Amino acid sequence: MTELEQLEPDSLKGALEAMLLVSSDPVSASSLAAILNVAPGEVASLLAELKVEYEEANRGFQLREVAGGWRLFTHPAYHDQVEAFVMSWDTQKLSQAALETLAVIAYHQPVTRETVKGIRGVNSDGVISSLVDKGLVREMGRDPQRGQAIIYGTTSAFLEKFGLRSTRDLPDLEQFAPDEQTRQYIRERLSGRSISSTLEETDRDLEDERDLIDTEAEEDPDADLVIIGNATDEEFDE
Repeated sequence: MTELEQLEPDSLKGALEAMLLVSSDPVSASSLAAILNVAPGEVASLLAELKVEYEEANRGFQLREVAGGWRLFTHPAYHDQVEAFVMSWDTQKLSQAALETLAVIAYHQPVTRETVKGIRGVNSDGVISSLVDKGLVREMGRDPQRGQAIIYGTTSAFLEKFGLRSTRDLPDLEQFAPDEQTRQYIRERLSGRSISSTLEETDRDLEDERDLIDTEAEEDPDADLVIIGNATDEEFDE
């Protein structure tokens, strides 16, 4: 087996390897050259040499030029082992709140923070930020109809973590419901109907209260008793 070249501490190849290791996306030779303050042509030549060295040494990783840049990849020969290893990760176990929030986003994406809050009934900003940090949720853009609010969706890492080919493979949650009432609850919560329904019901309740107050005022126009909580204004003055 070919030995990899031993690099000096200030080696450009070593610097390139270090930067490529922390890059999640392909990086162009010109971008790397700008950081190292050398000519792009020199970086391109070194990257090509590294690519050949890794191949000849039959390492468990490869350097490939893709999408206008360079990136390190695991060797295809170890795909099964890498997949089993990734799926066994338990260093980022999700809390109940995180699982609930992730489920809402997965089944209702693209979705805003306010929509998630409306469905869960609690503020989920911190949980969403945590899911973004874990790479399971990403920002997909902004919703012009909601004041340019950020909209969120799941990532490819989410699909990999849960063994899904796409979000179309998400299980039908209704099949896990013990009764029809629970199934209906799930339909409403995941469809977002509960949010609009709640808002509509709130508007109707406020309208009913206003109508009731107006009706009472018309029936007793001379009444000057104001209710504050459970006390009248006479009790309040005392």
